[in-house]
Amino acid sequence: MIPVLIGGLMILVGVIHLLPLVGALGPARLEALYGLPMEDPNLEILMRHRAVMFGLLGGLFVYAALDATVQPLAFGIAGVTILSFLAIARSVGGYNDKLARVVLADRVALAALVIAVGLYAAQGG
Repeated sequence: MIPVLIGGLMILVGVIHLLPLVGALGPARLEALYGLPMEDPNLEILMRHRAVMFGLLGGLFVYAALDATVQPLAFGIAGVTILSFLAIARSVGGYNDKLARVVLADRVALAALVIAVGLYAAQGG
């Protein structure tokens, strides 16, 4: 039962990280996601690449749901990415409503991750 719960939580973390992948399709998708104009080609390049990297992370987290041997690595990477984003958002502040939704999604992902790690430790992992 615990492995199934861990898997479900990691899928949730993975899906949250997969959502920005649509931003790789172009500036209109990025603007819809973040409420920011992508008029500068440099910003568009960085943000589209960010979308691809989040797709890779999301894929890793979903894979970790299916392969327990990868879970410790996925836990560590997820923890660093989520906590660093939340720390940066908090230290900078003043973000728009769409970015506030990203902050909320990362808080949900962090809660799921903490529970998954706790369950993993409880089963002797």
